[in-house]
Amino acid sequence: MKIKSVYRLTLICCIVFLLPLQDFGQEKNENSDLRHWPAGSSPQEIGKRLAEHFIIRPLPVAPGKVLYPEVCTWYGALTFANLTKDTKLIASLEERFKPLLGADSVLIPIPNHVDNTVFGSVPLELYLITKDLKYLTLGKRIADSQWASPEGTQVTPDAKVFYEKGFTPQTRMWIDDMFMITAVQVQAYRATGDKKYIERAAKEMVLYLDSLQRPNGLFFHAPDVPFFWSRGNGWMAAGMSELLSSLPKNNALRPRIMEGYKKMMVSLLKYQDENGTWRQLIDQSDSWNETSGTGMFAFAMITGVKNGWLDKNIYGAAARKAWLGLISYIDKSDDLHEVCEGTNKKNDRQYYFDRKRNIGDLHGQAPVLWCASALLR
Repeated sequence: MKIKSVYRLTLICCIVFLLPLQDFGQEKNENSDLRHWPAGSSPQEIGKRLAEHFIIRPLPVAPGKVLYPEVCTWYGALTFANLTKDTKLIASLEERFKPLLGADSVLIPIPNHVDNTVFGSVPLELYLITKDLKYLTLGKRIADSQWASPEGTQVTPDAKVFYEKGFTPQTRMWIDDMFMITAVQVQAYRATGDKKYIERAAKEMVLYLDSLQRPNGLFFHAPDVPFFWSRGNGWMAAGMSELLSSLPKNNALRPRIMEGYKKMMVSLLKYQDENGTWRQLIDQSDSWNETSGTGMFAFAMITGVKNGWLDKNIYGAAARKAWLGLISYIDKSDDLHEVCEGTNKKNDRQYYFDRKRNIGDLHGQAPVLWCASALLR
């Protein structure tokens, strides 16, 4: 009898001890869960709202040309529509594009600068969805123009030097470039299977990593601008994520790019705010919470968790917190608040603090759509 009593007591003690651990494990999993969301906050709901809001905006948003913020939003809306198999949304996004192949072709920017050349990512995504060769032809032409010889054109003094070393003559060593260049070249690889496109992007990425990444894993806006601007760093994070998602496992440059990516992610964990966002100048707690960079960092972390590059519990929790924090800035009109306006580089801390905090700016709408797509992959 005494043995049975001791056994029962031991069993009860084990249960009492293990239950809190079980609860802790469940709480940890819930905090890092990227599949289940409170009502109204799922990627399906948010993505649909922002994609449909994009469609009703005038084309182009800025007069004269279709500029890169619209391109990035269009790309995100297309990937979201494809992942959700929303044929009506796909058709609407394609109809928005068709005039650019005819009467409105003057709105297509000349691909002579990184901010213009990224336009090619949209027709290439349309090709991947529809298999219509006219989109492939346009997208390839733009992607190839990014590596065209600079002879006979007005370019920066370093363009020829970069070109002779195998880089695009559009290289300018701003961190923004690592989405603009990467996006169109990776898309060309996805559409054609031709490794020259992905190898271009990888070589360019390593150049920027070796030149601009700081010991703490973050990036100055440019060599002569020693500030960790949020959206600029976001372009790097998103660019590395897009590249690593398609870069073959046996590519010789993949380990270097993955090293740079993970180094950045570790640093971003340190600076994430309690509400899930990051600040306009990432490492400066007196700067304001900025949403376009937050969306790009969330996209990078979601992509890393989904692909197994990052620890699910640690980075899944950070990504979930970032998504919920990010979408809390979306109003009833489906416009995102606290988006830094378009920004040049300047060696002046106050310049970044004083940038306008826009509402509904496509610099911010775009990465929300990227996040929605990443969460659905």
